[in-house]
Amino acid sequence: MTTLAIIIVSWNTRKLLGRCLETVQASLSHTNITPTIIVVDNASTDGTPAMLRTEHPKVCLIESGRNLGFAGGNNLALRRVLSGQQTPDYVLLLNPDTEVLADALPQLVQYLEAHPDVAVVGPQLRYPDGSIQSSRRRFPQRMTFFMESTPLEQYWPNNPWVRHYRCDDTPHTDQQHVDWLVGAALLVRRSAILQAGILDDRFLMYSEELEWQQRMRRAQAGYIAYMPTAVIVHHEGKSSEQAIARRYINFQQSRLRHARMMYGQRFATMLRLFLQVAYGGELLVEASKWLLGHKRSLRAQRVEVYWQVIRALGST
Repeated sequence: MTTLAIIIVSWNTRKLLGRCLETVQASLSHTNITPTIIVVDNASTDGTPAMLRTEHPKVCLIESGRNLGFAGGNNLALRRVLSGQQTPDYVLLLNPDTEVLADALPQLVQYLEAHPDVAVVGPQLRYPDGSIQSSRRRFPQRMTFFMESTPLEQYWPNNPWVRHYRCDDTPHTDQQHVDWLVGAALLVRRSAILQAGILDDRFLMYSEELEWQQRMRRAQAGYIAYMPTAVIVHHEGKSSEQAIARRYINFQQSRLRHARMMYGQRFATMLRLFLQVAYGGELLVEASKWLLGHKRSLRAQRVEVYWQVIRALGST
């Protein structure tokens, strides 16, 4: 009998979480996999704990008492899972805004069972409309930090550093080894976690799964594999979109932390200054549109967001 711990960290995603749990249970029905489902609630205010107690009483609920972020919430559950008398064979980190299609979870488990040299396997992610959601990644080069998910990317979206980083030169339909996978759905071998350690919760949100898988590769815990026949729908960013400025701030602060870990303090300082200038340019563009009377409420909101990001980067 294969044992699987499923960890879901949730913050104000009650309806999506309920649907996620239904699809998880459906995917694992009629299999020889024994799951333990753990939901870490990061101080939701939308009635998530009450919903779980009423509609999913078999789910193990951990109420963190505050928003620990993705890494901190997962670590809370990972410590419990790994310190128990009967530790699971595999651990699945799953976002609450996902829907598991068909037999995606048993497919992923069977892949790890058949490939003992693989530490992590992830599915193909899709948007709700069925289109492919990019999830395969190579480790970032120096220029990646300047060109991916920064204001510059909107002016040069198909630049070579982003294409290389997102594995755009290899088909998304091919099963393949990659450097790392987006953390919306990651099935991880228990031995790989014991070898590399748990997530680094200095990353509140973003880049934590990158650093974790990078650490696993350095520890020679195994390869990272992408399995496109297992499909999971991801309603991307449903927690983070509730606080837009905080999403930008968390993302770029985490990127700066990871840049410092990879390339040193001097490089991180240069990147921070670049980001402040880039977001400053975006602020000026939005302020100019506001002065011209174009969608003033939207422009005012964006000016405020960019100003908050610039200030936060200055104190990073």
